[in-house]
Amino acid sequence: MSDVSHDGTRMVALQIDDYGPWTTTPEPRRETDLQALQSRLFATVADFFARFDGYAFADRYDNMVGVANGADPAVFDRLQTQVANQYPVTVSVGVGTAGTPRTALEAANGVLQQAGSAQDADRTEVHDHRVVDDATAGTVTIAHFDVVDATGTLTDRVSSAEASHTIRRAVLELREQMWERHGAVTQFVGGDNAIAVCPSLTPSTLDSVNDHVRETTGVELQVGVGRGPTAHAAGDGAKHALEHCRETGERIHAAFSLVER
Repeated sequence: MSDVSHDGTRMVALQIDDYGPWTTTPEPRRETDLQALQSRLFATVADFFARFDGYAFADRYDNMVGVANGADPAVFDRLQTQVANQYPVTVSVGVGTAGTPRTALEAANGVLQQAGSAQDADRTEVHDHRVVDDATAGTVTIAHFDVVDATGTLTDRVSSAEASHTIRRAVLELREQMWERHGAVTQFVGGDNAIAVCPSLTPSTLDSVNDHVRETTGVELQVGVGRGPTAHAAGDGAKHALEHCRETGERIHAAFSLVER
């Protein structure tokens, strides 16, 4: 049997409208001001997703990503209104529902791309929902990865720049493996942690992913896996499963029965 669940995922792509030109009009804005604006805007987005137990990820900050299985796609009208009232920019929102997180995110991005360029002044506050193959938002699976003993092997031994480079290279390999081979959307979430919104994968599949990262980057990962009706429910299970890994030395642990099939 396949190791992929048929539960559908609802992914969200958020994009600041006409952001590039705005940053240089009427003249280039201070970089520190732009970074502060992006950080505050992401905090607003993350808080909004939390209202329905969703997850938001900063991604590139002018482009953000979320998982929203517990939300009606229409709810993002309210987020757009909130952003327009509180910030000097607006956001467009594409929602995609599909059989895998990758396909759902591609559908969400397709909503925005079909409406026009990200730097098109006439493309403002787009909001639409695209469904692939009649998928419905079902159970979410979250895999929470972190570097084994990052403090002892990196933080306390090398410069912060080298530690950051090593961890980000490992996360990049992880992202590519999970995206290309398993249809998962993986995001770096700070420190030495990455979270993947993924189909239901077997222990052998996750072990193979960890092996690839170790062989290509020298970084050992451990992963906790959770499943639930929303990203928060699944992520909470994944966090507890990851703590089990840290306490026992296991490299893969799930907060539910991960059965080889």
